[in-house]
Amino acid sequence: MSLNRRDLLRASTALGVTGAVAGVAGVGAGPAASAAESSTAGGRKPLKVHIVMFDGVEELDFAAPYEVFSASRFFTDRAVEVRYVTAAHPGFVRASYGTRVRVEHGWAPDEADIIVVPGGGYARREDPGVWAEIRRGTLPRALEAATRPGLTISALCTGVMLLSAAGLTRGRPCTTHHKARPDLERQGGVLKMARVVDDGDLVTAGGITSGLELALWLVRRELGPDAATSVEAMLEYEARGTVWSR
Repeated sequence: MSLNRRDLLRASTALGVTGAVAGVAGVGAGPAASAAESSTAGGRKPLKVHIVMFDGVEELDFAAPYEVFSASRFFTDRAVEVRYVTAAHPGFVRASYGTRVRVEHGWAPDEADIIVVPGGGYARREDPGVWAEIRRGTLPRALEAATRPGLTISALCTGVMLLSAAGLTRGRPCTTHHKARPDLERQGGVLKMARVVDDGDLVTAGGITSGLELALWLVRRELGPDAATSVEAMLEYEARGTVWSR
């Protein structure tokens, strides 16, 4: 399998971090070191992550989870596929600060293992952003219809309010950006004061930078603690805050 320059640089960094972590433990690099060479070892199905995009989405909300999940494939023998998707027509999305992102994939929740819903634009009621998506109704309806066994729906920051609009947080433990917490509670969410709240097939996280913790937690849960720790080392980032789980 050919790799572009960025992938080659990432693979080199990943393998270097893996070796360093293994060296501290006093063991060989083992499976993690060969992950970049054979991501389908053992015939396991790929972990498929879909990150939802819409006009007004916060840049770090979608970029941080994308980075974490994409990097995780270097530290596991399971393939990891990450893509941006939209409930509207594929095309360009203009993010909160003006970044234009081409979204090539349409809505396909039946193909996903994890859906990640970012936030953005909640401080303003006008277009674009979360409020506009709630008023339009297309994305909340799509999220409501997406629920099924085997699918984890996750959200961070004010993306959680899109789940709330879909009725997915009612009566369930959850969290969101601190400015939206009162709204989340009024709409029936059971607020937990944690950076990440894991209620099984519903996983939510706090404000903007919490997307790192959300993704790292899901990597830990789905791919194992070694993969999550190795991604942290690669990114030179330490997960912080508490995780609430049943």
